[in-house]
Amino acid sequence: MQLIQQDPDLSAYLAADEAIDHHHPQVRQTAARLAAGVADSYAYAQAAYEFVRDTIPHSADSGDPRVTWRASGVLERRTGICYAKAHALAALLRAEDIPTALCYQRLAHDDGGGHAVHGLVAVRFRGAWHRQDPRGNKPGVHARFSLDGERLAWVPDPAAGEEDYPLLYAAPHPAVLAALRAAPDRARLWESLPAAL
Repeated sequence: MQLIQQDPDLSAYLAADEAIDHHHPQVRQTAARLAAGVADSYAYAQAAYEFVRDTIPHSADSGDPRVTWRASGVLERRTGICYAKAHALAALLRAEDIPTALCYQRLAHDDGGGHAVHGLVAVRFRGAWHRQDPRGNKPGVHARFSLDGERLAWVPDPAAGEEDYPLLYAAPHPAVLAALRAAPDRARLWESLPAAL
């Protein structure tokens, strides 16, 4: 699949916004701590990815009812669903001048009852975009950072109505952001997640 930039200006993928608030002290402090232990931007990107994937539990896995959506809030509260974790990773990467996009997949629910949009990121290295899924591993999910072929949590099955969306967004998709901002808790959020983009 060929990934397509929504905005042709690469600087859009370095910008801060309401959700990817990489100028927030919480984000800056976390980025500085991660950057202090690595040799270059590639190693930083992997460290940031592993930090978000491994130290911020996916709220559905941990049973946390809180809904987070701002990168700073995800880092502070240490919880979030896929979208929120993608916002946090995008903010940490952009804080160190690594162009980062938000991207999405349409996946079937585990129980087979419909679909939901899943959020991940793409990083720009070596003149190309590379998708990464910081959702968090669990039995049956083994995502990892890779610039040499995708190692995502899931590969969509077209026969099940699943798909990869090729568009790379500079800011969260409005339907995703609206669902996150409106939900008082994760149970209500689950009822309002977009089924498609």
